Amino acid sequence: MNDRRETDACAEKVRCGWANGDPLYISYHDNEWGKPVHDDCVHFEFLVLESAQAGLSWITILRKRDAYRAAYDQFDPAVVAGYGDKKIDSLLLNTGIVRNKAKIHASIRNARRFLEVQREFGSFDAYLWSWVDGEPVNGGCTSIEQVPATSELSDRISKDLKARGFSFIGSTIIYSHLQAVGVVNDHITSCFRYGELTGV
Repeated sequence: MNDRRETDACAEKVRCGWANGDPLYISYHDNEWGKPVHDDCVHFEFLVLESAQAGLSWITILRKRDAYRAAYDQFDPAVVAGYGDKKIDSLLLNTGIVRNKAKIHASIRNARRFLEVQREFGSFDAYLWSWVDGEPVNGGCTSIEQVPATSELSDRISKDLKARGFSFIGSTIIYSHLQAVGVVNDHITSCFRYGELTGV
């Protein structure tokens, strides 16, 4: 009986429209999306996954996430930066991930640039959050249709990262990253997570 009540209570929660249906989407929405991240390995993980997503659905990437973590040494950028031809060949043969040669090469190149950012700023986290003075930006959208795909902030960060040598890192990918790691809170205002993350 208690399990049934808990299930019913969970089902009654108001969520962002994209999170309804697939349990994997719901779990990601409820536990990760929009929650401030301050772990460089998690930042690097999302950069790789979001770049891999280009042209695909996010649910496809979420379903491959465990395979990515295994293939990419738990997204340790220092390890990924050292990948050579043999490792690249193994990634191209790995059916658990997106086997796109350009995206795989970009992930390794980006790992090397990621380390350069760490050296300059102390961490990639410090670099990213410096764009918003350490405080999340609350979108305040009342419907999913109001949530943008890019912003002036993602335009500026994307431009800066490209100048630093990153690739597969356009404004749309960066905006997705900002949403994922909580730099931008784009939960709609009626979503239960918006209140939890803003304290409203």
